[in-house]
Amino acid sequence: MAVTLDQTIAQRERSRLSEFVGSQTFWVLIAVILACLFLSFATDSFATAKNLYNITRNVTFVAIIALGMTLVIITGGIDLSVGSVLCLCSMVLAVTMHAGYGIEIGIAAAIGTALVVGAFNGVMIAYLDFPPFVVTLGMLSVARSLAMVASNNTVVFQFGPDHDKLLALGGGAWFLGIANPVLYMIILALLTGFVLRWTRFGRYIFAIGGNEHAATLTGVPVRRIKVAVYMISALSAGIAGIVQTGWLGAVTTNIGAGMELQVIAAAVIGGANLAGGVGTAFGALVGAALIEVIRNSLGLLGINAFWQGTFIGGAIVLAVLFDRIRNFRQSE
Repeated sequence: MAVTLDQTIAQRERSRLSEFVGSQTFWVLIAVILACLFLSFATDSFATAKNLYNITRNVTFVAIIALGMTLVIITGGIDLSVGSVLCLCSMVLAVTMHAGYGIEIGIAAAIGTALVVGAFNGVMIAYLDFPPFVVTLGMLSVARSLAMVASNNTVVFQFGPDHDKLLALGGGAWFLGIANPVLYMIILALLTGFVLRWTRFGRYIFAIGGNEHAATLTGVPVRRIKVAVYMISALSAGIAGIVQTGWLGAVTTNIGAGMELQVIAAAVIGGANLAGGVGTAFGALVGAALIEVIRNSLGLLGINAFWQGTFIGGAIVLAVLFDRIRNFRQSE
């Protein structure tokens, strides 16, 4: 019996829907929704406009970096340096503008710094075959040290003649009252999702994570793609650093400390597989949202903030367990 075009399209849409419903990202999204509903009834302050505004704005910094981290994880790599790269780029921006340069020069210097760091990580990993863990762990220390050197380990809170422009960039709400960081996150997520799903570069990333040797044999420029992916990861940290500097209105050498763990957690909880080959931009956002809801809920429920690491670590273990169970069922 002949199958019509409409039937083929409908079948494809049903398969995509069933695939999404069965994915880890879907169930994490359900967990976020249920947690929000529970907290709305269990507390008087969760569902307030001020608290929701803070949650959406706080989640953006982890989410933006998690987008770049997801690309790295899909290739089977890891980037432990993103928190320190955020600090270094923030400090380069602040010191440059404090010296009297305009916001354009400051942003260019911060972005350039991120790309150089990412290129260094990528070249060491792709061309010299250094383990990603070792290279990025070393860069974690180097980048934060350079941030201390650039600022002489002082707080920078004066940003020269374009001080107000920087604060508006990170702390303003230019469109429909939505915080600017949230707008940047949405735009970057759409761009990342498009790249992963619809471009050759995205297909190459998944091919490398699925089977790097096979990807090499089929002509995929594995080394160049790896360098590009680590540059994107560092760039996402640099962008988050620029935005966070404008939001906070000051930069210290402690900014971004421990952030790499939250970012990796967001990507993994959102469905990225540390073995490579799996991950989505939407999953990175959902994972970051769950982490922020957990962090926010502890204070509202009167739970000691020291439990935050336990809850987030438990969420990571559950996410990996869910992935293992799903893979086991598929192999049966």
